[in-house]
Amino acid sequence: MDYLVHSAGAQADINRRSFLYRSALGLGGIALGDLVGQRALGAAPAGTGGVISKPHLPVKVKRIIHLCMAGGPSHVESFDPKPELKRIHGEAFPESFTKGQQLAQLQGATLKARGSFVDFDRHGKSGQQISSLFPYTAKIADDICIVRSMVTEQINHDPAQAFMNSGTILKGRPSMGSWMLYGLGAETNSLPGFIVLTSQTKGGGAQPISSRQWAAGFLPSKYQGVLLQSRGDAVHYVGNPEGVCQSVQRLVVDEIGQLNGLAAKEHVDPELQTRIAQYELAFRMQTSVPDLADFSKETQATLDLYGVKQPGDGSFASNCLMARRLAERGVRFIQLYHRGWDHHGDIEKNMPISALETDQACAALVMDLKQRGMLDDTLVLWGGEFGRTPMGQGSGRDHHINAFSIWMAGGSVKGGITYGATDELGYRSVENVVSMHDLHATLLALSGIDHTRFTYKFQGLDARLTGVEKSTVLKALLS
Repeated sequence: MDYLVHSAGAQADINRRSFLYRSALGLGGIALGDLVGQRALGAAPAGTGGVISKPHLPVKVKRIIHLCMAGGPSHVESFDPKPELKRIHGEAFPESFTKGQQLAQLQGATLKARGSFVDFDRHGKSGQQISSLFPYTAKIADDICIVRSMVTEQINHDPAQAFMNSGTILKGRPSMGSWMLYGLGAETNSLPGFIVLTSQTKGGGAQPISSRQWAAGFLPSKYQGVLLQSRGDAVHYVGNPEGVCQSVQRLVVDEIGQLNGLAAKEHVDPELQTRIAQYELAFRMQTSVPDLADFSKETQATLDLYGVKQPGDGSFASNCLMARRLAERGVRFIQLYHRGWDHHGDIEKNMPISALETDQACAALVMDLKQRGMLDDTLVLWGGEFGRTPMGQGSGRDHHINAFSIWMAGGSVKGGITYGATDELGYRSVENVVSMHDLHATLLALSGIDHTRFTYKFQGLDARLTGVEKSTVLKALLS
């Protein structure tokens, strides 16, 4: 195009008619022809590249699906049986464990031991111990690695979730999904490379979740997570308004991109490049999102496997099936938040509800990926931002940062093993202690990234996901 916008008068000259006319005669037409040609040849859209052109390490996983049990599941009712805790149920909790320790709402209260209300059995050839609340997860015992020795640093939900995602509680820092997308890009340019879905329990314990948990922070905003709707249309207003055809929309997008490109030459603003990329992505999503949300080709057997009653009904089960579809389409990082694990009270009533809402679909996702040959290069991560106290809080449990459990499956993670241990009462991780930074370093390593070499210059410092503290890749978990 042969014009630049220098003044308000010049801007006024670009009315709707001349805008579309010039678009039709300009590069928009060329781009449209290119797009139509690709579709006619059946070419798949190329992926979006990251800043790491050559991986530092062997790539074990191409994508990560994080099943985030928001609120903090109790480890002593899920994957960490404590017979001694059950034996002293109702007695004073030994002061030797808690003296000088940080507690949340139990600070200064009389502490009494609360034994687990569920039973544990051994499952699979590996004999992994899993509670009766998770019968479907028990079926994949030989596929998962249970980590019992997690610790974290933040004792309240929002900062703990921020620490889980970004390795810090400081606002404006990138989430791990954004770091992944920045470093590696995605295998798709027709969907965002980092997608988030949320669901909520029908019981108690649904904590709010801040959008900063999937923010890009100081990275360019095109790397932030995109929240899709879990109920109804995945994306609102994805179709064109009446009277606007796809070809005209293509022309408009190309012309806007060109105008932004001209502005980018005059002004140094990284967000202009983001804006250009996002206009293009939005246009491609007009085709990709309806196909993504069309579950009609899923068999009844698949729907039954996940426990999906109605696709797009807002359930965690539907979100898990959507996660598999996103993974198939090249999305790099997928997070599913289920709000329902903050059991300060009525834990015996509400934790079984949360487990029932999630257990089948979590196991189904692992089994489905495995039978499709995708589990080898997909990592599935299950867990919350912290655990729950082995001391009672009325009819529930308080927040706990010194010990909690997660599990992982896929990639080169060893299945059928239990890693780490807590003390006899489940109060503190005492063997093979794993920090959030260790977990982040391991996720990066599986993706081919050396966490010590993966930095971004911010405020004069080389910032990184794992921070400045020593972080260890959990090689003992990897085959």
